[in-house]
Amino acid sequence: MEASIEQTKPSIPADVDVELQHIEELKVDQVIDNYCSTRSQWLRAAVLGANDGLLSTASLMVGVGAIRKDVKTMVLTGIAGLVAGACSMAIGEFVSVYSQYDIGMAQIERESSIEVVREVIRENEIEERKGKLPNPFQAATASALSFSVGAFVPLLAAGFISDYKVRLGVVVAAVSLALLGFGGLSAVLGRAPVVKPSLRVLVGGWLAMGVTFGLTKLITSFGI
Repeated sequence: MEASIEQTKPSIPADVDVELQHIEELKVDQVIDNYCSTRSQWLRAAVLGANDGLLSTASLMVGVGAIRKDVKTMVLTGIAGLVAGACSMAIGEFVSVYSQYDIGMAQIERESSIEVVREVIRENEIEERKGKLPNPFQAATASALSFSVGAFVPLLAAGFISDYKVRLGVVVAAVSLALLGFGGLSAVLGRAPVVKPSLRVLVGGWLAMGVTFGLTKLITSFGI
């Protein structure tokens, strides 16, 4: 009796069976990819945003400080750089993540439109996959906040020191320590060696501040 029942079961064609196995593998890979993509997106937005805020604001302050030595001008320059940079980072991150979101949604819709896929992937699974896609608004907010956190470092370092040379030295020292910290944190999160990435970030920061300071001095020497 059991043998006759088994014989009456519809057999699945070999090519369809292979396709179903491939879809199951894709589902597992998709879950892993979504997790890694979301995690890396947040880490990138946070670490790079803070580093950009730190370096761009410090370079602006040092560059303007090359010709205007009063603390008010330097701090106002830093605040303007903070606001403009945070808005720029938020918009850029929003556009970038929204593109990833659109690609993910298009892939889900393509898969769900295939009849064989619809038999394997249930509606609630599709909605769950949609919910795991990166959120453009959250990424933009995180990017703007992290940029602001980094930009506050040179602002706090310069805000309470009236002497020009001391203020400039404190800004460079504070930014250097923060660059080492951000470089090390980025290396740890990426599971990479800490020393070389930290030094690369530090040297790059020194170059950015030095070039900004030097070019500003050079331009003003021509009477501009």
